[in-house]
Amino acid sequence: MAVKIRLKRMGAKKNPFYRVVVADSRYPRDGRFIEEIGTYNPIVEPVQFKIDAEKVQKWIKNGAQPTDTVKSLLKKQGIIE
Repeated sequence: MAVKIRLKRMGAKKNPFYRVVVADSRYPRDGRFIEEIGTYNPIVEPVQFKIDAEKVQKWIKNGAQPTDTVKSLLKKQGIIE
């Protein structure tokens, strides 16, 4: 089971916000997930990105792989190198 930390799209058409979730890579993007660990809203100024750093570290330690987008967001927050 390949576990990913990725974005789940929410919100209305042309007005997205995202939840950062831990999910099996076989599940659909907006489908079933294991745990919600944060939110990301790119529409507002400044961009809102809230995440539970302890849960991120726990999941990465357990083998979860962040997607490229989530990885760049985590680097901007200083959670991972």
